[in-house]
Amino acid sequence: MSDQLYQLEVKTMLDSRKRPPVSKLFGRYLTDWIMNAKHESIFRPELWYCFITIGLDTKILRYFIVPSAIVAEYVRAEHHLWLATTPNVKDTPMRLFRIGFQEEKYRIPTPTVEQYEDNWEFKQ
Repeated sequence: MSDQLYQLEVKTMLDSRKRPPVSKLFGRYLTDWIMNAKHESIFRPELWYCFITIGLDTKILRYFIVPSAIVAEYVRAEHHLWLATTPNVKDTPMRLFRIGFQEEKYRIPTPTVEQYEDNWEFKQ
């Protein structure tokens, strides 16, 4: 155990889906959280995000502890891919952060359930 202090920003999502969503562009993923363009440039070693999904029917909470550098990299890549492959869209400050699955293949590096669920030891 170290004496390292961390800043933890919490994002929650109420999930009423019965199965993981599938995107034609981003593939199958557990869930997503709305972020902002500013999150593309926020990466500090002491800043981590705690993404929480709350099952509306099950009342089960799941926690994903992700370093800010991983979040910044993903939301930046996700947005660039969306802009590059979706014709005639208007740019927006909205971004999405998704948690994927280790066995899936993605077009961009995607954080997974297996990497970050219950990551209370703050492992990169």
